[in-house]
Amino acid sequence: MKKKTTIKDIANVLNISAAAVSKALHDDSRISEKTKKAVRQVAKNLNYQPNHLASALRKGKSNLVGVIVPRTNSNFFSSVIQNMEEVLNKAGYNIIITQSNESYIKECNNIDTLLFTQVDGIIASMANETIDLGYYEKIKSKGIPLILFDRGENDLNVDYIGINDYNSSHMIVEHLVKQGCKRIAHIGGFKRTRIFNNRIRGYVDALKKHNLPLDNELLIESSLTTEDGREKMIQLLALKTRPDAVYVAGDYAALGAFQVLNEQQIKMPEDIALVGFGNEPFTAMVSPTITSIEQHSSEIGQQAAKTFLQYVKQKPVKQTLNKIILNAELVVRDSSKNNKALL
Repeated sequence: MKKKTTIKDIANVLNISAAAVSKALHDDSRISEKTKKAVRQVAKNLNYQPNHLASALRKGKSNLVGVIVPRTNSNFFSSVIQNMEEVLNKAGYNIIITQSNESYIKECNNIDTLLFTQVDGIIASMANETIDLGYYEKIKSKGIPLILFDRGENDLNVDYIGINDYNSSHMIVEHLVKQGCKRIAHIGGFKRTRIFNNRIRGYVDALKKHNLPLDNELLIESSLTTEDGREKMIQLLALKTRPDAVYVAGDYAALGAFQVLNEQQIKMPEDIALVGFGNEPFTAMVSPTITSIEQHSSEIGQQAAKTFLQYVKQKPVKQTLNKIILNAELVVRDSSKNNKALL
């Protein structure tokens, strides 16, 4: 393997001190333009790459922000990242993106890597598996700004940006009731994750509000993968009394449920109405199109970035925490729109 070029290598070529090379590379006014030009030329010839980590250690600032997401292949998370990056780039920051793939162990490794890289802040959405908050407490203990979005825990007492998950569930159940549905199932995430717990609570309370029975066999927790959606929909269809509507807490799981309904030639919404969550692009492309919740990913990304920048502006301590809760929007499509119920 080819040895990496160092400042000392440049100094040896020009027969000057390593300190002079370092000052020249940092455009120090004490170094002549002639020397600076010579140093830059030799650095280019030797393919010198500056050690940003060493520089960050010296300056106490890396201009890097770490981002942790459960996955990057979802439109929601990719949109959050894109909007976050636009705001941070304008302020002179770059981002390092890591994904947990919903694994607690991988998330811990990501945090360690970002801390080692000397990031100036971390913006994260937690993995499904995460229960122990020790690694997130580790970020806080080092005085590094921590902002959570979409998925976050109140126990950490940090800045948070997301939607009103409880109200979103209310909105979905209200919509399904208006369509004439009386036996509404919920394929949810795990209760241990705050946002999914809020969605489950919203679903349960909305059923009570409309005097609909809460049947435990209609409330199912899952990882909300496409395969989960398929498996749980098959489980619901095997019940003695099938549901007449299914609300799924994630669009990928809703897609799995959708596939099973199509394969079994069950009409949507006539036989079973279907609602997802996240407004992924494919929800508007399949037939019938799938009703879903718009989570305002662009605004979440922008607000998360702006919250981090408040830490930079208000050094040494940002006194007040941001708790930004956005109102979601129900995008009604063919999978749940019972035109007869509206007559």
